[in-house]
Amino acid sequence: MNGRSSRRAFVGSLAVAAVVLSRPLTALAAGDDGALPAAIDRIRPTIVAVGTNEPTRNPSYQFRGTGFVVGDGTLVATNNHVLPVMLDAANREVVAIAIPQAGADPLFREATIVARDTDHDLALLRIAGTPLPAVRLGDSSKAREGQSFAFTGFPIGGAIGLYPTTHRALISAITPIALAQATTRTLDAALIRRLRADRFNIFQLDATAYPGNSGSPMFSVETGEVIAIVNMVFVKSGKETALTAPSGISYAIPTVHLSRLLDSVKLDPSSTR
Repeated sequence: MNGRSSRRAFVGSLAVAAVVLSRPLTALAAGDDGALPAAIDRIRPTIVAVGTNEPTRNPSYQFRGTGFVVGDGTLVATNNHVLPVMLDAANREVVAIAIPQAGADPLFREATIVARDTDHDLALLRIAGTPLPAVRLGDSSKAREGQSFAFTGFPIGGAIGLYPTTHRALISAITPIALAQATTRTLDAALIRRLRADRFNIFQLDATAYPGNSGSPMFSVETGEVIAIVNMVFVKSGKETALTAPSGISYAIPTVHLSRLLDSVKLDPSSTR
């Protein structure tokens, strides 16, 4: 074979190789693109807004965070910090959820707090009426650093209406943490020892979340199972910069703690704590 024929054969071989290599890459991209929309379609009907309703207030409904339906469809999981410390009973303020409706105003339902886990910043609400679609909880112990997930919620609340928004999330670290329930002015030796004993693993995310994302479910794109609950956003300076200059670092609580809280409610469905 002469030099010109050799060059033609070599170029032809590269072209064939490029076609062969591009096929699995294209298939992978297409599969990934198809998996996320399908997962969002499964998760979206389970997402609700969590807030309070007060008849004399304008607007009467005040958004506080995101929640998602679990269990038998009458329970809503969210962060404990999303819920008010106290309700204005004199003005008939109640906890309520808002259910987004495509092309229509959201539906509102009154909710009752049935369980709180302050150590892991979790809470469960019970709603009356027809059960809603519920998520499937996955095994958070199987999550690994470097895995990609997604979370859905209301990052800026109801500023433009209640439209569930989805973000990608990479687990950048699994690190122990203790959620302090007091200010530094009340820290003493006993509390410090308790915080050290109460440390548990939390997922650090390479993802941009906002205060309204508190309580958002983080789920597997492949299975749709929820493996964590978004609960904190790292703010670089003050709270006022959380929207204008997000850090891109967020945190989520593994669902193992939510499963335990859910089991406690199943054992004592009438309990309110």
